[in-house]
Amino acid sequence: MRAYERFLKYVGFDTTSDENAPENVCPSTEKQKELAKFLVEEMKGLGLSDAHMDENGYVYGTLPANCEEKLPVIGLISHMDTSPSASGAGIRPRIVENYDGGDIVLNQEKQIVMSPAKFESLRDYKGKDLIVTDGTTLLGADDKAGVAEIMTVLEKLSGGGIKHGKIAVGFTPDEEIGRGADRFDVEHFGADYAYTVDGGRLGEIEYENFNAAAATVTVNGVNIHPGDAKNKMKNALLMGVEFNSMLPPNEIPACTEGYEGFHHLSHMEGDEEKAVLRYIIRDHDMNQFTEKKARFEKVARYLNEKYGDNTIELTLRDSYYNMKEKIEPHMFIIEKAKKAMKDAGVEPEIVAIRGGTDGARLSYMGLPCPNLSTGGHNFHGRFEYVPVQSMDSMADVLLNIVKAE
Repeated sequence: MRAYERFLKYVGFDTTSDENAPENVCPSTEKQKELAKFLVEEMKGLGLSDAHMDENGYVYGTLPANCEEKLPVIGLISHMDTSPSASGAGIRPRIVENYDGGDIVLNQEKQIVMSPAKFESLRDYKGKDLIVTDGTTLLGADDKAGVAEIMTVLEKLSGGGIKHGKIAVGFTPDEEIGRGADRFDVEHFGADYAYTVDGGRLGEIEYENFNAAAATVTVNGVNIHPGDAKNKMKNALLMGVEFNSMLPPNEIPACTEGYEGFHHLSHMEGDEEKAVLRYIIRDHDMNQFTEKKARFEKVARYLNEKYGDNTIELTLRDSYYNMKEKIEPHMFIIEKAKKAMKDAGVEPEIVAIRGGTDGARLSYMGLPCPNLSTGGHNFHGRFEYVPVQSMDSMADVLLNIVKAE
């Protein structure tokens, strides 16, 4: 079975994670376990007799070595959940065969069109077969494409004709809400090193990622009838807007690229009495990352001095760190991936992730784990797509990585 055929099955499972679920609940949504159970049975059918799902919804399995040569245990990891940024329920994928390079009408009724004028990456895939959405949901290539590519490699190896060492496989829940590595059992996994298959454009190899933090700003106001409010009302909404206005306006996602960091206001709610603003803070450079967090603290102090103690309550929590320092002592892992891509006819490209993966956390947990492409584009939204041919190539790349040389 080709990778895209598996992928089309997997997107039938709604695995949206829930960032509002209590942190002691894992997975954040029970429905993620349905795909996990399905994968366990599929893995057992491919000869991974120890395949299982643990109590937290993590899927593990190992394919035993079939050669006498002592080889390192290589891990392959992807995540099962999809982003809560867009609906992952009722996904209706279709394949645009032999793409002509023009606009793609995703939904005639709703007049939803994906155009290369807006999504320039489409220009690279004229003549390819593209899996797209119907414009009302995300597709789920992040990261069910990675799951499908790993499972396709396992099927190719299950026939026994290709020599390989022991391969550890792991599929995680809740990566999209920053919890994917929280309960990952590195010791049980048993790999010497691993790769997450969770990137974008075919050929990307990533071993630098953002340092990341989450910030919650709670604003405590004083409400009173507006007709009698002079010198009495302290509008929490307006003070929240004031907090945001004191952050650098050009350090937001819409104004940054490459190695440039940002703060991002992702959610705001409230009324005159109380308002809550939620941010993420990102930077590749640790010093600049620290400075960005310090700026939040400085603004909070200033507004508390202006409006009174405890007007602003700031909570900062680090999420993950740049894996670069953990990968650089093991650069053979990167060289191995580059060679595997070249042998598969794929041009490797080292890029810095403007985000994070389970691999960043796992690298700090003692498992060196750079990230590889899946072939997908426009993740987390209704214009997500993945070329069939890119998935085929990525399965070939992974096969080259794990087979005995």
